[in-house]
Amino acid sequence: MRTALILALGLATNVLAQNPPDKPKADLIFTHGNIYTGTVDASSMVAGQRADSIAIRGDRILAVGTRDEVLKSKGPDTKVVDLGGRFVMPGFNDAHLHLAHAGQEKTSVDLTGVKTLDQFRERILAAVEKAEHGAWILGAGWDETLWPVKVVPTRWDLDEVSSGHPIYLDRVDGHIAVANTRALQLASITVASKEPAGGKIDRDEAGTPNGILRETARDAVRAVIPQLTHDQRRHALELALADLASHGVTSAQDNSGWEDFQVYEELEKEGKLTARISEWLPFNDTIASLNKKRSSHPASDNMLHTGMLKGFMDGSLGSKTAALIEPYSDDPKNSGIPQYEVEKLSAMVKERVLAGYQIGLHAIGDKGVQMALDAFAEAEKAAKEGSVKGAGGAASDYRLRIEHTQVTTPLQIARFKELKVIASMQPSHLLTDMNWAESRLGPQRAAHSYAWAEFLKRGAVLAFGTDYPVEPVTPFRGLYAAITRQNESGKKTYYPEQKINIEQALTAYTSGSAFAEFAERQKGKLEPGMLADLIVLDRDITSVPPARILETQVL
Repeated sequence: MRTALILALGLATNVLAQNPPDKPKADLIFTHGNIYTGTVDASSMVAGQRADSIAIRGDRILAVGTRDEVLKSKGPDTKVVDLGGRFVMPGFNDAHLHLAHAGQEKTSVDLTGVKTLDQFRERILAAVEKAEHGAWILGAGWDETLWPVKVVPTRWDLDEVSSGHPIYLDRVDGHIAVANTRALQLASITVASKEPAGGKIDRDEAGTPNGILRETARDAVRAVIPQLTHDQRRHALELALADLASHGVTSAQDNSGWEDFQVYEELEKEGKLTARISEWLPFNDTIASLNKKRSSHPASDNMLHTGMLKGFMDGSLGSKTAALIEPYSDDPKNSGIPQYEVEKLSAMVKERVLAGYQIGLHAIGDKGVQMALDAFAEAEKAAKEGSVKGAGGAASDYRLRIEHTQVTTPLQIARFKELKVIASMQPSHLLTDMNWAESRLGPQRAAHSYAWAEFLKRGAVLAFGTDYPVEPVTPFRGLYAAITRQNESGKKTYYPEQKINIEQALTAYTSGSAFAEFAERQKGKLEPGMLADLIVLDRDITSVPPARILETQVL
């Protein structure tokens, strides 16, 4: 019975059959483990298939099964490691993060978690006191919703710290920033400055810019900030990669810059790249530029390659720049800031899909989601009519994605399944956003926000990530959020009917993420022939109380 079941699942004829002497032998065998393979159990249709031993040859899994079965792969030079019953699972695949930004935050002013405006200024002052005269002070991570007076800081708050240093500080969501007077002067942002397309310059009653720059309005300041040196860029990426490794993230779908990709190439050549990277390219680049970048590195490289095109429909819910169909409940004159005209967006999506590119569009508000779905529908129709293959090489397999997908309607969720659009979501966002999301949206919209269960019930594919550094890169916060929809203290719950179970959450964070990058035959499960990307944890996260998942350590 057991043999029939395993064979039916395709788990490994080579495990159960005799292993003749001429068969390849393992380099490494782990035994006495509690191995969660991620394979669907045929009796329960849950991704909970277990084994106690696993054999590896090179970078691939050779065999999975019982100790006696797997030891048939043992050769004279095989190293055998006794796991002592520890929990093993596929490495996490973060489907959405920003490694360069994360690393650079670690080398600048960290404003994450500051509780007051005074504390905010104290951290900036500490950096000013160490900086050379006139040097830029950069930082990120502030969140005014954590402060007693929930008002964004202004240029004048920063000028009190320093008027001689230009200061530029991104909000935690990465969609608005505050700059001091000196930085605004260097960027030529004045009372006469016009609003840029897709952005907004906040002003006081007299029309003077107050230092808050929303979306594309930030570009003027960013343009005058000195560029990182190669060594600074590499150091920042090494810090971010180390963070991934410490939290069990073996694959990263990354939105950084082309200079960062070239650093990854350098690290790979030196044997120092510690995570598999699928690097996104800018949706706004020309087809010629995209083709040049895509062809510069082999797509067959399982360690590093270019992936989808990343575009932006809107901003963020926290900064009230996410595009909503109806205005914000707590800001009735504001419906967010769409980043495209509909006709232009549809033309660009169609052109890029027909050129063989996978596309992922950032859309947080329901209007942003609608824009993305409509553009995808037109592009898919044109591609099918022209018999254009998807980015993975198969007919009609385009795997178009919407990133974040936080505010949706039931009709939109149904359309994800219809169009085979992947919902790339970050459940840990809810741990932050539940403090104010309902006030932004009102209860009717909030009931269909962060709607993981509703997506799964409709048959859509979920791919989970963290949006690191907007949220910490640890996947265990995301798992906890997905299965509880409670804050970390367990005292606040957000629409619990949208929670999912631990197996569903793990699938979204492993094989779901792999599917989202056309890599489901390479990773996401621990099966023979798959890449041997596995992690060992200090507890079985499928059986401990949810609160204990937050304490998980990667061994």
